[in-house]
This record gives sequence, C-alpha cells and structure tokens, in this order.
Amino acid sequence: MSSITIQSINLVDNQITVLFNQHWFQENIITLRELLLNNIPDLCIKEVIIGADRENVRFQWLGVEFTLSFDFYSQSCWFDAQDSNHVSDMISLFQLLTINHECYA
Repeated sequence: MSSITIQSINLVDNQITVLFNQHWFQENIITLRELLLNNIPDLCIKEVIIGADRENVRFQWLGVEFTLSFDFYSQSCWFDAQDSNHVSDMISLFQLLTINHECYA
C-alpha cells in the first residue's frame, strides 16, 4: 500500500475535517495521528481512547482542549474543541494545520 497523505483540511461549522488520499484502516490511525499532530508546537496529549471502529485523542494546545477523532467505518477524521466557546482557537488550529500542510487547504 502506498503512503497515506492528506488530501484536504477544511473548517466547517467550527469543526476541522480532514480527508486522506486513500482508504485507511484502524491500524493506520497511529500514522495518521502523527501526520496531523507532530507539527503542532507545545501540544500535550491528555488521553487516547481506542474503540472498535473509532479512536479519539484528547489534547491540549495553547491552554485549550481539543479532540481529534477517527472513525474507520465512515472514513471520517475531525477536530473539535472541547468547549464551544473556543471558536477563535479552532480557527487558529485550522490555520496552523493548513500552514503545515499548505497544499491541502
């Protein structure tokens, strides 16, 4: 299987969605997580929750808690802020992700 890369990163309704260039499997989530999170400075992973078809990563960045979620069956990947009052922080995270992956925005 060829390397999975990011196809697009979008901000829709205060949620950041990520599409990958090909179908991925549960065992690819660690690689996908690293692809998305490794370039975020001062990131602190708080918790990783692994389910049957879903994985959630709760992390803190700039004092705000976010969740990165992967759902294998729907091939979905998205970021949410833990608190809906942090819309501007979601925009900052989106800008950082798209700068780091500027050809995917």
